[in-house]
Amino acid sequence: MRERKKIATRHALGVAAMRLAIDRGLDNVLVEDIAEAAGVSARTFNNYFTSKHEAICALGFDRAMRIGSALSERPAAEPIWEAIISAVMSQYGPADRALDEEWMAGVRLVTSTPALRGEYLKVQAMTQYSLAEAIAVRLGANPAASMFPRILAAAVTGAIQAALERWLHADPPVPLGPLVRQALSQLADGMHAILPSAPDLANSS
Repeated sequence: MRERKKIATRHALGVAAMRLAIDRGLDNVLVEDIAEAAGVSARTFNNYFTSKHEAICALGFDRAMRIGSALSERPAAEPIWEAIISAVMSQYGPADRALDEEWMAGVRLVTSTPALRGEYLKVQAMTQYSLAEAIAVRLGANPAASMFPRILAAAVTGAIQAALERWLHADPPVPLGPLVRQALSQLADGMHAILPSAPDLANSS
């Protein structure tokens, strides 16, 4: 119960941070504003995040962790690529509706802020590390011997990032979920087309 409450509080703070940044502009949002909007104290905010920038990126960070967890929970007999798609889409699949243009404009403004760039890079890195760890476990790969889990995770993370960028700048706005699925499909199709006789890299050292 306590752990669920912590997760809920962290999520509420992340949502409040993003919403306020979009509504007011990032420079006009204080930690105290985020805490108040989430119904907690500023001290509680500081128990979860070190800055408003970190709070704004929390939703993406937590989603990255859930993707890795979802992959770890997929059936052991499921092919690795199918398992990856299922894990990624478990987080992005529900995003099946386009947001309105005004909201998207706010999201673009917030996410393009230089002050957030470092936090977003952390999110990308954590998505890759979380995926790589789960991939290595599924394949029985030795991280010290095989780079393949990291390589595959980087490719998947790149596909997700490409979909996010397309989503951010689509005019008119489009749903994110289908773009992520399309990006993963294009990654798989492209690899098959370019490397039709690729060796079994997952088992090589």
